[in-house]
Amino acid sequence: MSQWKQIQQLDIKFLEQVDYFYDDNFPMELRQVLANWIESQDWETASNHESIATVLFNNFLIQLERQCSQEQNFLHRHNLKRIFHQIQVKYKVNPLHMAAVICNCLREERRILSTASMQEQGPLEKSMQNSAALEKQKVLDNKVAIIRSSVQMLDQAVKYLEDMQDDFDFRYKTLQLRDPVERNSLSMKQEVTTLQEILNRLDFKRKEILSKIADVIKEIDALISSQLNPELKEWKRRQQIACIGGPVLIGLDQLQNWFTLTAQSLFQMKRQLDKLGELILKVTYEGDPIPLQRPQMEEQVKYLIYHLIKSSFVVEKQPCMPTHPQKPLIIKTQVQFTTKVRLLVKLPEVDYQLKVKTTFDKDLPPGKVNRQFFILTNNTKVMDVEESTGCLSVEFRHLYMLDLAFVSLLQGPLSVTEELHSLNFEAMLMLQGLDIDLETWSLPLVVISNVSQLPGGWASVMWYNLLTDDPKNLGFFSNPLRASWSQLSEVLSWQFSSFAGRGLNKEQLNMLGDKLLGQHASYNDCQVSWSKFWKENIPGKSFSFWLWLDSILDLIKKHLLPVWIDGYIMGFVSKEMERALLKEKEPGTFLLRFSESHLGGITFTWVEQDENGDPKFISVEPYTKNRLNALPIADIIRDYKVIADGVVPENPLKFLYPDIPKDEAFGKHYNSQQNKVCPYIQTQLVPISHRNGPVQNACSSPEPPMSPGMFEIITQHISPFEFESAVKSVYSKILSV
Repeated sequence: MSQWKQIQQLDIKFLEQVDYFYDDNFPMELRQVLANWIESQDWETASNHESIATVLFNNFLIQLERQCSQEQNFLHRHNLKRIFHQIQVKYKVNPLHMAAVICNCLREERRILSTASMQEQGPLEKSMQNSAALEKQKVLDNKVAIIRSSVQMLDQAVKYLEDMQDDFDFRYKTLQLRDPVERNSLSMKQEVTTLQEILNRLDFKRKEILSKIADVIKEIDALISSQLNPELKEWKRRQQIACIGGPVLIGLDQLQNWFTLTAQSLFQMKRQLDKLGELILKVTYEGDPIPLQRPQMEEQVKYLIYHLIKSSFVVEKQPCMPTHPQKPLIIKTQVQFTTKVRLLVKLPEVDYQLKVKTTFDKDLPPGKVNRQFFILTNNTKVMDVEESTGCLSVEFRHLYMLDLAFVSLLQGPLSVTEELHSLNFEAMLMLQGLDIDLETWSLPLVVISNVSQLPGGWASVMWYNLLTDDPKNLGFFSNPLRASWSQLSEVLSWQFSSFAGRGLNKEQLNMLGDKLLGQHASYNDCQVSWSKFWKENIPGKSFSFWLWLDSILDLIKKHLLPVWIDGYIMGFVSKEMERALLKEKEPGTFLLRFSESHLGGITFTWVEQDENGDPKFISVEPYTKNRLNALPIADIIRDYKVIADGVVPENPLKFLYPDIPKDEAFGKHYNSQQNKVCPYIQTQLVPISHRNGPVQNACSSPEPPMSPGMFEIITQHISPFEFESAVKSVYSKILSV
């Protein structure tokens, strides 16, 4: 079943997450009509190679144009043509961007499918998606609606007051025009009495309206302080979690709706107070409540408008390099990065250009960092109204960072990847007599100068965003907090679901817990220090825990992705557990696990029977990315041979643990190129291990495996002894575990 069909079968809560990342950059209509073709292309490679991205972009347009011509529904055809032209204009000069966008969408789909397939959610994910949060949102929806209704009713009350005052004003002026001789007449006295009654009602109505306005102001104040601001804070926390691989970030449009409706209520109340100010210019009297109470209420409304709009200025998309879309908050010097800010309040038309200026490490106290940087490209852009949301936003797409080399030479207690920086955004909004200074900050950034620093930078980003929600705590790594294993294990699983489309199960996480903490009855209460996670080497190894795990992620992403997604790589299993699992299985049963001695290596182990019928466990030297460049893992498993005592090579791999026939598990991943018609004699690279008598130690030869043609020539022209020596120099041997 295609990935897109699997997505369409998910529950609504997961479909809402999918809906979030399909936008104007890549409309969902395209994903639907070109689903199979899109999934058959290598967008990952294209996102890093401009020539491949250009070819894919042109093919994409051809496929879309063909789909347009075949579409029978007039409306659908019209929409596809419109999208065709939008895509053509948007990505013509930057096909790499389109490849990165589609690659990210497919990756997020896999992550959501992985999350949906996991039986249990971790504590962090549960806290992001619990029923109490949904109930709070319903309460907030209701509260905002009630306030809007109250403000609408105040509008009617002010209109009624204005009509009442006009009636009084007309009667009063008419009375003033009457002949003074009639002042003592009965009709005159009755008219004066009527005017006094109207004035009394007018006074009562003014006090009533002012009292209601005061009540609504208190309600809005409470709404902002006790509900809107906490919801915004929770969204920012969810953004942190999404940045490190957690659940897809949703809810910003909902926040925008709440902020906008509340702002509209405040602006409407400001107009109502302005109207009351106009009314007292026509009619006022001793003890009039409007001049006594209105100034204070007006200040309160302005204060609420100011702070509501100010808090609605947010970083919608945290700084990120397009080359590493799943590792935001890491910036490499002299490499383009993007970021986006948004104003959640939809404003009346602004009759001037609202400019946003971005600054790096603004107002950072001296001595806080060893390195200093500046933005090379234009750091000021104008906010535009987005068609899809109607809000003001601006995306900085071509920011570049340079460092001041003479400052960067200074040494300090923190490493490069522990040094945190900040990107600041400022704008000045002038609206209805209010000058609102808008300002917001990105989450702390790590700035690297070499890709070798990327694993350390990502470790810092994960650790920081897992353990603190203070966006200005740039000195965090001077005294980093510890993480509980229950927190950290969930984040580690997210790395595999977000980067490789499949998270880790309980057994795999337990093995990682053993690796990091030693064997414990319960890991959840164990605390992990920052040094143990990233800085200290694993006992007996020359690398740290995270560096080892990150190298495995890189190996999966580049060489093992389809097999990993299918769940055929057990991956994290100790040698002891491996023996226990294979012990009772049929000879030839094997499993795949990641090497604990190599960075970024995978090996397979199978079980055999010795002369006494006892189980014997055989493992091959780990395959690293250099060797997997020559031959995919599925083809290695299909063609793997063991040569023993000159006997014709055989494949010892029969069943993937627990009992899946090898071809059933890996068949769809076999390289089909060998089946193509070719005028030459076909060759096939065959991975071979040599065994003669007792199993030997592994060889570290990086050479690719031998083709059948070469094997036949060698065996025909040299003796078994010479052949054995040749094999030893070329192929990896197997070792007993």
